[in-house]
Amino acid sequence: MIIEARPGPLTADPQRTAVVVVDMQNDFGAEGGGVHAGGGDISVVRAAVAPTAAALDAARRAGIRVIYLTHGYAPDLSDMGPRDSKNWLVHATHVGQETAAPDGSTGRILVRGTWNTRILAELTPRDGDLVIGKTRFSGFHGTGLDATLRGLGVDTLIVTGCTTSVCVESTVRDAMFLDYRPVLLADCTGEPQGREHHESTLVLIERVFGWVADSAAFRRAVDAPMPG
Repeated sequence: MIIEARPGPLTADPQRTAVVVVDMQNDFGAEGGGVHAGGGDISVVRAAVAPTAAALDAARRAGIRVIYLTHGYAPDLSDMGPRDSKNWLVHATHVGQETAAPDGSTGRILVRGTWNTRILAELTPRDGDLVIGKTRFSGFHGTGLDATLRGLGVDTLIVTGCTTSVCVESTVRDAMFLDYRPVLLADCTGEPQGREHHESTLVLIERVFGWVADSAAFRRAVDAPMPG
């Protein structure tokens, strides 16, 4: 398949391609999640849900593997790092706080096994999809993602998720460092910290770290007749 992208079209083998969905979980994109409970704007993440769902449907039709990443910590927060580390300082003000989850359970912000770190209902994994947990911004840091992708023979990643300039960009950077070919679908990601940060990441990826396309271009590539 040929994906129309910036800075130029990319030819990819569907059998060597995977879609990576970064952190599209309740804490970042659902009412009652951590961002919403803290007064943050989840509208940009919500806007990415429908195009992401369409891209995932197209990928599954073509036999392209779908891999979800979720960000969450142990209940005792022991895997957040030392208390003077930047990861701890960034998260400590809200991680672990109890919330009233919409499903009636008692949630805890960014804690594994709670409603908060569950994937958004509209993007619920299907049979055959993989879910990999992480404790840092990059999906490759301290996880089995690289080993999983290499075991599947994957060389091209279609990247979606949130937030654009933090976990998505971190994952794309590490993918490039590991010699994968990352393609970010711009309409399938969102940045609550501001549109300028979203746009800056798109420019960086296009120029240095990979390719930028959108969900429509990906679907066209997937659904195009195979030459022969």
